[in-house]
Formats: sequence, C-alpha cells, structure tokens
Amino acid sequence: FVSVTMVFCLLLLLLLPRAICKIQMSMCFMKKPFPTHPDYYRQGDHIIGAILSQVISMLDLESFQQPPHPWYIKYFMLLPKNYQHVLALVFAINKINQDPELLPNITLGFRIYESFFSARKTYESSFTLLSTRNGMIPNYNCDTQDKLSAVIGGLGSETSLQMATILGIYKIPQISYGSFHAMLSDKFQFPSVYRMLPNEEPQSLGLVRLMQHFRWTWVGLIASDDDSGEKFVQTLKPMLIRNSICVAFTERAPHVPSPSMVHVFREQTSKLHSSISQTKAEVIVVYGDTDSLLGFKLFLHTNYQTALTPIGKVWITTAQWDFTSYIALNRWTLKPFHGALSFAVHTKEVPGFRDFLRTLNPYQPQGDIFIQRFWHTVFNCSIPYAGLTIKGGRNCSGKEELESLPGSDFEMKMSGQSYSIYNGVYAVAHALHALYSSKSKKEATGKGHLLELQNIQPWELHPFLKNVRFNNSAGDKLYFDENGESSAGYNILNWIVFPNDSFVRVEVGHMDPRAPVGQEFTINERAIVWNSRFNQTVPRSVCTESCHPGYFRTVREEEPLCCYNCAPCPEGTISNQTDADHCNKCPEDRYPNRDQDKCIPKIMDFLSYEEPLGFILASFALLFSLLTALVLGMFIKHRDTPIVRANNRELSYVLLFSLLLCFLCSLVFIGRPGRVTCLLRQTAFGVIFSVSVSSVLAKTITVVLAFKATKPGASMRKWLGRRLASSIVVSCSLIQVGICAVWLGTTPPFPDLDMKSEAGHILVQCNEGSNIAFYCVLGYMGFLAIVSFTVAFLARKLPDTFNEAKFITFSMLVFCSVWVSFIPTYLSTKGKYMVAVEIFSILAASAGLLGCIFIPKCYIIVLRPELNTREQLVMKSKSGTQEL
Repeated sequence: FVSVTMVFCLLLLLLLPRAICKIQMSMCFMKKPFPTHPDYYRQGDHIIGAILSQVISMLDLESFQQPPHPWYIKYFMLLPKNYQHVLALVFAINKINQDPELLPNITLGFRIYESFFSARKTYESSFTLLSTRNGMIPNYNCDTQDKLSAVIGGLGSETSLQMATILGIYKIPQISYGSFHAMLSDKFQFPSVYRMLPNEEPQSLGLVRLMQHFRWTWVGLIASDDDSGEKFVQTLKPMLIRNSICVAFTERAPHVPSPSMVHVFREQTSKLHSSISQTKAEVIVVYGDTDSLLGFKLFLHTNYQTALTPIGKVWITTAQWDFTSYIALNRWTLKPFHGALSFAVHTKEVPGFRDFLRTLNPYQPQGDIFIQRFWHTVFNCSIPYAGLTIKGGRNCSGKEELESLPGSDFEMKMSGQSYSIYNGVYAVAHALHALYSSKSKKEATGKGHLLELQNIQPWELHPFLKNVRFNNSAGDKLYFDENGESSAGYNILNWIVFPNDSFVRVEVGHMDPRAPVGQEFTINERAIVWNSRFNQTVPRSVCTESCHPGYFRTVREEEPLCCYNCAPCPEGTISNQTDADHCNKCPEDRYPNRDQDKCIPKIMDFLSYEEPLGFILASFALLFSLLTALVLGMFIKHRDTPIVRANNRELSYVLLFSLLLCFLCSLVFIGRPGRVTCLLRQTAFGVIFSVSVSSVLAKTITVVLAFKATKPGASMRKWLGRRLASSIVVSCSLIQVGICAVWLGTTPPFPDLDMKSEAGHILVQCNEGSNIAFYCVLGYMGFLAIVSFTVAFLARKLPDTFNEAKFITFSMLVFCSVWVSFIPTYLSTKGKYMVAVEIFSILAASAGLLGCIFIPKCYIIVLRPELNTREQLVMKSKSGTQEL
C-alpha cells in the first residue's frame, strides 16, 4: 500500500504542472475579455514596463447609466514635451544593451503605455503589463520570454499611487520618476515603490531658506486641488511660521473645465484673481504637477491676454510642475512667468542623448506609436499612412530638426523627469546585474539550485535595488536611501521669457541635503533676472515695511505676526537690526547714540588738569599756596616784631603751615581717582582743616585769657603760655585723627565707576565708603569752627592793639558760611562737579582764614611799619583799658 501511494504521488507531481500549463494555455487562447490600447514594444530577455503621460484627457463626468467605452475621450490635449520621457527610456535601454560589461549576453526590452492622466487608463495599463501582451488576462502570463522585471511610471502623484496599488500586490518594483507624494515613502504600505526623486522635505526647506535670504515675510500659497496639495500646505505652513514668515492667502488651483463645468471654473478663477490682486504679497509659491495646474496656467494666460494690467508677481514653483510645456493647439503664453524661480531635480548633460535625438525619423519602422502624432503636432505636417493629415498642408519629410523647435515643445537637453527615467532604467539594470552575479556565484560553489538564469521573479530584485550604487554616464552618484528615494538634491532655476515666448533657464542656486551643515542652500542673487514690474530690483514681499534700527515691532491685534507697527525704542535702549522684536539695553560702559541703533563707549568723566575747570582750580590752589608761603616767610622774617609775637606767633606758624597744606591738598582732588588718592582726599582734608580750625580756636582762647590775665589779681595768668595752645591744637586734632582712623579701618573710600548717573558718561569718582564717617568729619570740623566763632565773637571788643578776635570772628563767619553752603551744593551735584564744589569750598574757606587773619597784619608789616612797635602796643592797650 505504501509503495502504491508513493507511485501515485510521484505521477501526480509529474502530471500536475502539465495540467496547470494546459489550463493556462487554454485561458491565453480564449477570446480576450478586455481590449487594450496599443503599446510601444521591444522584445528582450527582461522587460521594463512603463506607463508614461503625454496626453491629457478631458472627460465629462460619467453618468453611470451605461458602461463607458474604453476609448471614450471627448477631448484630449497632447503635451509634446513629454515625448522626451519615451525617448529617454529607449535611449537608456539602447545604451545598456550596447554595454558589454553591464548585463552581458542579456538584452532588455520595454513595453510603454500611455496613462492619459486618467485613473481608469492607469489601472488598465497596469493590468495589461501583468498579462500577456495584447491580451489583458489578470494573473495569467503565457509568454515564455519577455519577463516583466520592473515598471517605470508615475509622472503625477495620482498616477503613481494607482500603479502602486496594482503592482504592489505582485511585489513588482515600481520606479516613480515624477511623484513626490509623501505616502509613497511609507514602506509598510508601498514596499515595492522606489523614487528617482529626492524627498520633498529639502524642497520645502529650500523654499523657506529662499524667503529668508530675500527677507520675504508675506507670501501667498497656491496648491493643487488634491491630496498632494493639501499635504504640501500642511507641511510648509508650520515651517514658514517657525521662521517668522506669514502666509497672506492659501488658494486651490482650478481644474481645466469641461464644457459642463465652465461656470465653476469662472467662480474659482474670480476668487483666485481677487486674492492675488488684493494682497501685498509680491511672492507666490505654486505647488502641483503639470496636470493639476493646467487650470491655473489657463487662468494666467487669460489674465495676461485680457487684463489692462496683467498680474505681475514673483512665482516660485516646485519641481513637480513644468509650466513651460505647451499643450498642442493651445499656445498659452509664458510671459507671466518672466523672472520666476523654480526648484528642479538636479540634472546633468547626458553624453550621446543629443546625437540620439538627431537620428529620429517618423518613417522609421521602430514600432514607436507615439512619434507620428508628436511629429504631426510639433511640425504641423501630414503623415498620410498614419492617418494624420492636415488639409492643404505639407507632408512630413522626416528631415525636420528637433533642434528647431521652441523649448516649450521640445528640448534637446534631457529634462529632470527624463533624467529620472534614464537613471531609473540604469538602476534596474544594475540590480539585475547584481542578481545574476549572485546566482552565478551560488551555482559555481554548489550552494544553490540549478536554475535557468532567465527564471527570475521581479520580487527578487528588491534587495538589490535597495543596495544599488552606481555612477551614471553624466558622473552623478546614485543610490536609494532607507525610504527608497534618490539622494539627489534640487537646482534653483531663474526663468527668462522673451517677447516671442521663447525662454532661457539659468541655474542660480541649489539645495543639496548631502552638503555640509550650513552649505545646503546657496543662491546667486546677482544672476537673477526679476519680473520687469520690479525694474530689476529685489522685490519686497512684506505685510508692512520693515522697522529700521532704533525701532522695534509691536503686534497689531487680530492680525498675523508679520503685520506690525514700528515703535521707537525706549530711552536708554537700542535695536541694531531691522525688524527687531525688542530693544536691548547697552552694557554699562556704553550708551545709546542719538538714533538708538548702536551703543557707543561712554566718556570717562573726572576732573582733570587738562580741562578748563580743573586747570583754573589748580591754578588758584597753587596761587593761594604761594601766597600762604609768602605770608609764612614774612612772619618768620619779622618774627621778633610785636605784631608777630602778639597772639602767639607759634600758633600763627602752625596756622599758616596748615593753610598751606589745605591749599595743596585740594590738588589731590584733581585728576583720575586712584586707590591712594581716594584714601588721602577726605582724611587729609579733614585732619588738616581740623589743625587749622584748632589753631584758630587756640588763638581765640589765648586772646581771651591774655586779656583776663592783665587784670590785677587775675588767676588766669597761670594758664597762659605755649603749653595751653599746643594742648588745644593737639587734642582737637587728635579727635579728628581718631575719627579718620576709624573710618579708614572699617569702610575706607575706594575708586568707583558710576555708569548710571549721567547718560554717555562714566563718572570716575571716589566712593566714600561710609557717608556717616564723611559727615562725622565735616561735623566735627564744623563744631570746632562754631566754637571758635562763638569765642571770637564774645572777645571781639577786647581792647588790644593787635587783638585778633575781630579778624577771627570774620574769618570764622566766612568759614562757616562756606561750609554751610557746601553741604546742599555738594549733595545736588554729581561727578567732577561734586569734586569741584569741594575744591572750591576748601579754597574759599582757607582763603577766608588767610585773608581775614593775616592780611591786616601783613598790611601793617609791609605798609605801616611805624605801627609795628611796642610803644604803640602799650598805648593802645592803655586806651583800650580806660574805655572799658
């Protein structure tokens, strides 16, 4: 039983494949249930399928009351420029088949279908590629050759997604050459899709960088009315807002109207025109592909032809849209796009492509079903055998030159989309080559099964496509990233349109995500030609004019951040850039200039010898010092005369010497304060003046005691003498010395910079350390002066020829007046003027003492020497006593 069972199973295994094959063959020879439209076919060991887009169908809405005819196309429009996509694929396969090193002994073929920019035709073409040629039977392929290896296709996002929905089921690699739809990057949902295009994110980032470079902060957005346009707006808007760029308006591009939808088109274009004409935005970003933006291009054409003042804006277009592509029989003007900037997928000149284009001829039996209609359309000639005739027109000779065509019809240089197709074909070829090499190694080492080399399934290409890396003939290095996208960047083009609608595109920058940080975006501003409306000056696209330096922006209520008012910076602050959000304070050593747009260094302000005020005060100090020295010399010279000996000449010497030091100590206040000068200023001044006032006090007390001692039986005689005067001077001075010592020992004065009191100046001054100690010094000195004044005032009428009480009274009156006036004046001034007030007070008080006490004596010594005698002194003393 076991033996019989094994034999039965063996027979079943042998016969089952044959039975399945016969079933498949019978299905293949059945009547074709679905007719298919023609294709451009070339036989090969491996077939690369392609669904390209050259014809735009204008379908009315289906009523669903009867099945649609497969060729029901009420209107269609040819895009001649897109024929280059077919030629790029054919050229790439020719070059690969001629290459002895890439896929040797293996040929590549192709099957090219038209999508008509229609979902139904795209699905139909996708199913046809999965079936036997000329017979669309899903899941059955009866060809023993022509193995489908990959499919090139998807000019637009919708076409790519429709193809991916079908091809993904069979895990057939799909190389998209024109779709930027983010959904195709989802490897979980579309694991079989590869894109010969870079990610769309660098393009959005490039748009932001472009606007930042030209300081465009108020821009409009026009996007295609589909999922891709919605996704673009949702991605770009947040990026603009994060970079302080506002969107003036967001509109959807209208679709080309069918006869039944003309009224809808008019409403859409009217709304669009209102948004564009009423906005202050001079820059408008347009997103979409050639199909979805046809209505917008028609809108611009109509506006230019009919409006008195056509729309003149800076259009920034994305890489998806080739706005220069004319539609056959509809020569829409390109003049509105003069000065436009566009992003384009990076391309290079492909060697040999121009020579290949020059060999084209519509009469060559190449099987190219597209060339006749293309030739008939662009050269306006008849091709009789193809049924393409023009009444009264000439026949095509086949010698027409493609180079003579305008760029809107055809370009000899490979376009970005054609370049992507060319690279996509090479990517599949390199993946096949790697796959064959892998299988050959397995067979050589005996590790693999014996398989025919052509028995390769499309899904086997995926690991090799993901890791493919090669340099194309133009020198570009190509590979796919982890999302199955190309590593290429974007070029930035400037479009120059001439009066005859011919154009030139100039590369003015690039956006390369592979470049080092900070060098991803470059732009050559000088190479850009702007729309003639702007007179070749860089357009400004802002909601409000920029706030100049010295002003800052204030937000307008219920308006975007880019619409603002300009307010001057508050006092003491600056803004040194355009459109500052706020004003900044200057560093403490600087202050704002008059325009409040920069900080300038503050002037170091102190009383110096170079300025007039300092020079005058120093001159007076030296003059009074010299005068004091002369008086002192005179007193020393006439020390034995009665007028000098009266009232204790030693006290006169001490007083004169202390006054000399008072005048000289004022010089310490002039010049830039230092640590030593700050320590010496107030303490030296306080101690020296205390000695002076103590000397005056001692003189006054001496006068009083001297008078009292002259009375008979007076007990005051014992107090007279040098010891009393010295004790008064020393004791009173030591108290001031003690106060100063405590001051210096606790909170001594120090150099200080006052940067806030005066704008534009840094006050270099001495900080007193302790104001209490400073006023204690002044207070004690004032106390001595008041005591001296009081005693002198009481003794002013004492009868003595050389009685100093009157002079001391006047000198103390001057002294007290000066220092009483000093305090409020000192407190109300700052910086060098405070120092000047103190110097003036020192000089005035010292000069008052010198003048009131010693000048009368000097007058007698120099001019009235006859009064400077003992007899005169005794006589005056007696007469004074009798009067009392």
